[in-house]
Amino acid sequence: MCVGLSARVVKINENGTALVDASGAKRQVSAQLLEDLEPGDYVMVHAGAAISKITGDDQSETQDLLEAYL
Repeated sequence: MCVGLSARVVKINENGTALVDASGAKRQVSAQLLEDLEPGDYVMVHAGAAISKITGDDQSETQDLLEAYL
């Protein structure tokens, strides 16, 4: 089973990476798959890469589901 985590983009770096915040855990991920990424956007992260933009509502729903299972 593959699991993607939702995260908020904190900073975009010139080297094709982004600093994201996933429920307080900050990490660098590849941002090369997405165009027009900006701080404040929400993304789905899988295997160290931001793979898609998501809405704030999607992020909230994902967070609620994770909390229900933990």
